[in-house]
Amino acid sequence: MKKSVPTLTMEEYLDYLGAELCKKIHEVLKKEVEEISEGDCKEYIKQLVLDKTYEGYITEKKTVYEYLEEEIGVKLKPAPDEWDRKYNIDFYISAPKGYIGIQIKPITYKQTPQIHNWLDWLKKSHSKFEREVGGKVFVVFSVKDEKGRKLIYNKEVIEEIKRALRDLGGLG
Repeated sequence: MKKSVPTLTMEEYLDYLGAELCKKIHEVLKKEVEEISEGDCKEYIKQLVLDKTYEGYITEKKTVYEYLEEEIGVKLKPAPDEWDRKYNIDFYISAPKGYIGIQIKPITYKQTPQIHNWLDWLKKSHSKFEREVGGKVFVVFSVKDEKGRKLIYNKEVIEEIKRALRDLGGLG
């Protein structure tokens, strides 16, 4: 005689899945977490901070040099270290009547916790650049496409940069 399988309600099935998950956490994950060493954590932090930061820097450069320069039609220069720290400028364009500052951020930056604090901070440092150096600062957001290539997310910024450059006597 075939044994009948009880029919569960959605609530009962979700409770069952939750109980199974809890069991797995206590039996499997807990043991694995306990095996993580201090050395593992130190290595993870080094890899995260050094490798990922460097990788981000290189992809930002590629985004700028391979695409933005071509689209704008002028040479971008890496910002002096002082400008990077003081004004949050990664690159700049020199024009007869001033400078254009460019800040490159990955699109994930927009999802940063407390983004309003970051945006206020950037706005203040970029305004300071405009007052002290002369010129406007643009934030270019980069994003990866389905093939992993970096692209400019906010493409409208290209026309804004060209317009500002014309205003500074840098484009014909």
